[in-house]
Amino acid sequence: MKLQARTPKELGHAIRQARKTQSLTQKDLAIKSGVWQETISKIERGVVATKIETVFDLLAALDMELQIQPRTKVDEADLEEIF
Repeated sequence: MKLQARTPKELGHAIRQARKTQSLTQKDLAIKSGVWQETISKIERGVVATKIETVFDLLAALDMELQIQPRTKVDEADLEEIF
């Protein structure tokens, strides 16, 4: 599974998708990662500032990694086709 996130809210959504794909509840992920369930809920909703270590704890528990790459650019011609 490859997910993209450019904002904290999108990162939270990606974590939620990964968790659900693995059929884990927030409580299951909390136990597996050592991160409080309430914190996971807030991260998934994109409403909390959190330590980067917490994000990496969640990613490790989900057997995922963070990759850094240049942003993809949208071609204006592609946008015209959408509208």
